Amino acid sequence: MKISTKTRYGLRAIVYLAKLAKICSLRKIAEEENIPFDYLEKIFSALEKKKLVRAKRGVYGGYLLARPPEKISVGQVMEILEGKISSSSCLAKEKNKKCSCPRLKKCLTKNVWKKVQDTLNLTLNSITLTDLINKEY
Repeated sequence: MKISTKTRYGLRAIVYLAKLAKICSLRKIAEEENIPFDYLEKIFSALEKKKLVRAKRGVYGGYLLARPPEKISVGQVMEILEGKISSSSCLAKEKNKKCSCPRLKKCLTKNVWKKVQDTLNLTLNSITLTDLINKEY
């Protein structure tokens, strides 16, 4: 499993916003976190659509968290930006589609990958932005 740049940047940016605890422009976040501004706009557009951040328009506009940082998990951010996390392609299902692996019913290893995926999801969903800010993970 490989985490995309989009997700790494997005998590860094939203943690920065959570730590700041006030409205902040994307330019400032991009500068401070060394993230390309245009890329960050796309990331924050996705986060805003899923209501993790709110935009305030105008001269003193910017973004702020839509919920308290203790109510936003790393898993939520990652799922918005990365999609469903899957440890193996045999477990990755798209909407309304089943796994296409011909060995699925007789595979003796699929339970290992399922356990890895469940553990990963449990861990990612248990770490909040507050935990990251306070280094309590």
